[in-house]
Amino acid sequence: MIRKILIANRGEIAIRIIRACREMGIETVAVYSEADKNALHAQLADEAVCIGPAAAKDSYLNMEQIISATMITGADAIHPGFGFLSENSRFAELCEACHITFIGPDSKTIARLGNKAEARRTMIQAGVPVIPGCEEPVTDEKRAFALAQEIGFPVIIKAVLGGGGKGMRVAYTEEEFEKMFLTAQKESAQAFGDNQMYLERFIENPRHIEFQILADNYGNVIHLGERDCSIQRNHQKMIEEAPSTAVSEELRQKMGEAAVNAAKAAGYTNAGTIEFLLEENENFYFMEMNTRIQVEHPVTEWVTGIDLVKEQIRIADGRPLSYRQEDVKITGHAIECRINAEDPSKNFRPCPGTIQDMYLPGGKGIRIDSAIYSGCTITPYYDSMMAKLIVFAKNRKEAIRKMHSALGEVIIEGITTNIDFLYDIMEREDYQEGDITISYMDHVLKELQEESKWI
Repeated sequence: MIRKILIANRGEIAIRIIRACREMGIETVAVYSEADKNALHAQLADEAVCIGPAAAKDSYLNMEQIISATMITGADAIHPGFGFLSENSRFAELCEACHITFIGPDSKTIARLGNKAEARRTMIQAGVPVIPGCEEPVTDEKRAFALAQEIGFPVIIKAVLGGGGKGMRVAYTEEEFEKMFLTAQKESAQAFGDNQMYLERFIENPRHIEFQILADNYGNVIHLGERDCSIQRNHQKMIEEAPSTAVSEELRQKMGEAAVNAAKAAGYTNAGTIEFLLEENENFYFMEMNTRIQVEHPVTEWVTGIDLVKEQIRIADGRPLSYRQEDVKITGHAIECRINAEDPSKNFRPCPGTIQDMYLPGGKGIRIDSAIYSGCTITPYYDSMMAKLIVFAKNRKEAIRKMHSALGEVIIEGITTNIDFLYDIMEREDYQEGDITISYMDHVLKELQEESKWI
């Protein structure tokens, strides 16, 4: 049995995992960088180990240091959270070699699904709809241009080993293709150490719909319904909700079945997310699979009542799923807003600094996942997300009202945040009516610029 878990992450997800472990009677070990020596996750864990300087490459991405900390503290498992090493197959392989339980899928599965071309082949074999695109990775821009002409413009250029919107560009015309390809390739090389690219037909104005799945080591796979993650900027999600207004019960069953088939075809275990693009005519296409817990997992927890982190740990511990598909019921509506230290009026420029005072709302149907406190410093070294505000109500209309009210209560003094921007989104008629696609934020920002409200 797993008795002690090292959490190879920081911030709110580290605290989320610590809380789940406490409730399960499992000890925890936090790791922290020199910049995070006063971070809340380092204070709340049973033990804490410094693993290096502020830069992520020297600390939270330092595999050897994290493995050493695990062995020194006697932890028998590692939970990677999201980001950092959570989808790094080499790190999972190191855990396997050191007989440390990695709370996630095995290294071979991560490698297979992390490679977009390989993931695509796996989905085709499983009968899951895929977007027309190239069959093999490409590195040469002339070869890539020829493939793009075969696929047809517009095309989206993606890093084969990418994620989080990095190494991704859209070429709408032949004339701009070379520039976009080389830009995406350079970004991929810098972010992932790999310059292999992948091309797909760009689906214009779809919704971004993802299905949460759980799979154990005994062949049991279930889905927990969908999340609508269409409101995003530069491929970074801002607001997520469950369920989606665009997904009927019949379509949910169809997409959920495809998600389960995808997971089975990949031989997947633990928690994962199948991401789809959904067109207005209800055609949907596999986009990618995330082999980790998602930032937006709380909205699924609200509408299903299932604790995803606890299920992750139980699965890694060799136990069968606690639920069958018929046990999963979608009830009510949940919305999550990401509160970031950034200035929306200045192209969402990060705004690190020290929080001088703060107040976060509470009450029925309101959840805060955060690691901030009065006096804590938001450093410039990591992601700007400070907190997630999640609300739950019996329907979407009431959930929007609750979110609007909760955002209006938030006080964070000392740094600039995106709270007012999120508050304004809740007031927009198009958002309230569910008229959203992945182009939604482009339209909102264009309106603001035309009104000369933003620089």
